[in-house]
Amino acid sequence: MNWKKWGEPQAYLFVMPAMVPYLVFWLAPMLYIVYLSFTDWDFMAPVKNFVGFENYVKLVQDPAFAKALRTTFLFALGNVVPSLAGGLLLALLLNRKVKGSAFFRAVIFSPWVTPTVAVSIVWAWIYEPRVGLANAILKTFGLPGLEWTQNPDTALLAVLIVTVWKGVGWTMVFYLVALQSIPESLNEAATMEGANKWQRFRHIQLPLISPTTFFLFLITTIDAMQAYDQIHVLTQGGPSGSTTTLLYLYYDAAFRRFNVGEASAVSLTLVLILVVISLCSLYVSRRKVHYL
Repeated sequence: MNWKKWGEPQAYLFVMPAMVPYLVFWLAPMLYIVYLSFTDWDFMAPVKNFVGFENYVKLVQDPAFAKALRTTFLFALGNVVPSLAGGLLLALLLNRKVKGSAFFRAVIFSPWVTPTVAVSIVWAWIYEPRVGLANAILKTFGLPGLEWTQNPDTALLAVLIVTVWKGVGWTMVFYLVALQSIPESLNEAATMEGANKWQRFRHIQLPLISPTTFFLFLITTIDAMQAYDQIHVLTQGGPSGSTTTLLYLYYDAAFRRFNVGEASAVSLTLVLILVVISLCSLYVSRRKVHYL
């Protein structure tokens, strides 16, 4: 065997401690889920009957799956855009040597380190239609109160507000680091050439922080498409399925209806979507970096 082609065999001994957990806790379960997606197992039957692509065909024909898929993309879009825009705006505001900026950074970032379940419970009280803070603020401005999590028209928006509020501080921290890594000499040179703040931001800061933007876009999208805790606490996928995403559909199929085959098919569909989004983001990022 030509070992030079594959490297020294002793080198594989050093990667084994890292590869064993990867194979046992990621690759093996993934392959098992692929197998389960072609069965009709219900968690309790001793025999797993092979049904081929029947679970996938049912998903394609199921209106609930189409609605969950649409809700997942809407939720991801509604989370990514405000989180990135809000994080960048906050970073620009706090990227100044002013008194109290460190305190505000800590306050804005604190929701990210708070457990999602605890945050969601607090927001459930805020959304309470009769005595909640959200409706009290609306009534202060003469606006009618809303049934935030009980109305299909506002339930997804309510969950999105919680998700963006919790994650915007995280994106702010990354943007702050990216902005502070830009050499000050570039801004000074642009100022000497007569560039105003908007021109410096557009032609210097924004292009130089684009790798951070692509990274945050990818991670925030993946995180949004895997959202579960806040949905379960606030709406349980309702009302009328208006907040049922693919991950919550997976939970419903596996742990409420005990249809493991369908649940596995849903989870693999979600994984495939995330892989495609990741590959597209990496492709665009590399072309952007090459262009710059």
